Amino acid sequence: MNTVRKLLGLGEPDKHARGDDTETVQRISAQLGSMPIEEARYIASFAYVLARVAQADLLIDERETTEIKQQVASLSDLSEDSCTLVVEIAKSQADLTGGTENYVVTRQFRKISNRGQRNKLMACAFAVAASNGKISAEESTELTLIGEELGFTRAEVNAFRSQHRDTLSVLKK
Repeated sequence: MNTVRKLLGLGEPDKHARGDDTETVQRISAQLGSMPIEEARYIASFAYVLARVAQADLLIDERETTEIKQQVASLSDLSEDSCTLVVEIAKSQADLTGGTENYVVTRQFRKISNRGQRNKLMACAFAVAASNGKISAEESTELTLIGEELGFTRAEVNAFRSQHRDTLSVLKK
């Protein structure tokens, strides 16, 4: 197994990773080596879900990247370089593995978080989508899926959405 990991450029498996961690969470949390593993898993999955929203319309622009970095920085005492690294890995993973990892990573976040943390993630996800002045139809759909995967009702997701009504592309002429 380690030989296969090396051939794929994945390096050694993270000794602190849990068996139910996705490749995405393992890859990001491995960069947070000095951090307690539970905190690293939380930040890794949080960052990935934000990148997932930004990637929904197949383009993560600089404003979305900046917003994701700010949100990740607000969660921890990571250095700017570490935040940048975490966000770049999350963006790369969202681009490479999005179709297969999206639901699994979001479901994992639900398992390791409380309701308040899930509320924060949804608020941050909407902030990322709105950061470029427009929440696209694709991002709006992805936000609904994420909300449902996190256990929110449609009405609760719509309450988050209503806070960004002025940026919804479907409401713009």
